[in-house]
Amino acid sequence: MYEKLRTYVLASTEMSEEDFSLGTNLLIPKKLRRRQYLLQAGDVCRWIAFVSRGCLRQYALDDQGKEHIYTFAIEGGWITDAASYHAHEPSTSNIDALEDSELLLIDRATHEKLSALVPQWGLFFKRELENAYKDALIRVSEFVSLSAEDRYMRFLTKYPDLFQRIPLHQIASYLGMTPQSLSRIRRELASRK
Repeated sequence: MYEKLRTYVLASTEMSEEDFSLGTNLLIPKKLRRRQYLLQAGDVCRWIAFVSRGCLRQYALDDQGKEHIYTFAIEGGWITDAASYHAHEPSTSNIDALEDSELLLIDRATHEKLSALVPQWGLFFKRELENAYKDALIRVSEFVSLSAEDRYMRFLTKYPDLFQRIPLHQIASYLGMTPQSLSRIRRELASRK
């Protein structure tokens, strides 16, 4: 469960094996079954989760009960409700598993303790937060400036294997379109080849 995290962390920082081990001793392994929640709207998000195996999504429901998917997290990715986690306020979103998943969790107190104990972990988490913020800005920019077809093409680049792993209606929700529109775009692109 820790090997994917080890590869990811050591490739992106100048952390020693010893410092990495100090961090992993503080992480909490958790398994989620498909459709099991890590976070439900109304609860305060207590965890940042690294996905060792599986796929999770973060989404909200509108007043009509329609899902709006914000993000997916697959192997090697992180997921949390950053606003709830940092402000200690109830979340407006849900995080659940789309597949049986294995996670490594860190809570806020442990995160702060680890960052103080091992500065490289603190720098690593800071960089991850900055990258998540950058990705969120790019997603918003793409959502308002790109056509539906271009958003689909970007999705294929970012998540090339997800079409085999999750239902089309969830991909459509992430892209801000109906499943019928997504099917039409896929047909049109296939006919151009």
